Amino acid sequence: MLEWFATGGTAVTEKGLDDWIDRYFHHLIVEKGLSRNTLDAYSRDLREFSSFLEKHGDPDPLSVSSDKIMLYLKMLRGEKLSARSLARNISALKGFYKFLLREGSLEETPLRHLRTPRVTPRLPEILTREDFEQIIREVKGEKPADLRDRAMLELLYATGLRVSELVHLSVRDVDLNVGYLRTKGKGSKERIVPIGGAAVRALKDYLRTFGRASTPRAQGPALFPGRGGREITRQGFWKILRRRAAGAGIRKKISPHTLRHSFATHLLEGGADLRSVQSMLGHADIATTQIYTHVSREHLKNLHRKYHPREFKSA
Repeated sequence: MLEWFATGGTAVTEKGLDDWIDRYFHHLIVEKGLSRNTLDAYSRDLREFSSFLEKHGDPDPLSVSSDKIMLYLKMLRGEKLSARSLARNISALKGFYKFLLREGSLEETPLRHLRTPRVTPRLPEILTREDFEQIIREVKGEKPADLRDRAMLELLYATGLRVSELVHLSVRDVDLNVGYLRTKGKGSKERIVPIGGAAVRALKDYLRTFGRASTPRAQGPALFPGRGGREITRQGFWKILRRRAAGAGIRKKISPHTLRHSFATHLLEGGADLRSVQSMLGHADIATTQIYTHVSREHLKNLHRKYHPREFKSA
């Protein structure tokens, strides 16, 4: 695990990693704003690449030939990596060499002719509308924990926020009078997202109980504090979601991202346009949002299969 994880991004060194990989990670942290999971995966990939170069007596990445990189990729294929893992490895290497090229350390990249393998999009698991209603009915109590959990669940489903964005919300980020919230996503890009009636009502009940004004002061506290008044953690919310889903009898494999997938899919099924969904999700590239059109088409196919009179019925 990279040292910067433990130091809030202030350090990028780790024993065994050379300076050139450190500088690349500093670039990824400061300029690219990649998620912790992506950075962790790239760290593993580049450490393995560094180890390969050392074993083959060619530790300097500036002198590595395209043949040596092809040998490395052949080794990875021999390990029977999935197409997705292989594509991520190639992406990490391409990004690294593109960085060296930009910094003037290389005149050309040894990966210039290498194509990233096409990966079939993995259709996300989603909840049905009925699934979500079951979960909300499970959180019907009036205890402080019930009000908090209901507000968090309604807000996540109403906005499609990433769980990291949800737990980092402060009271000042939410305007219940207008029905919008402000959040910062990947790359610290700020966006405004509408909330919706059910989530507004759940938040008002929650804030009223906790004695907070609906129009917060300029430097408000965490919207969803955990122990000691600090914001609740991602892992803390995951546990809440799994407990509430299990209590509602939902047997699907569920995570906070499942609600984000469900938000996008249900909007498209209801007739929302792709650009609007892209904006609300905070996707930089609309191609990332397009996976939900596949989910939506699959939904239509299932409806057709179920209800069309000319569909074959199993005997």
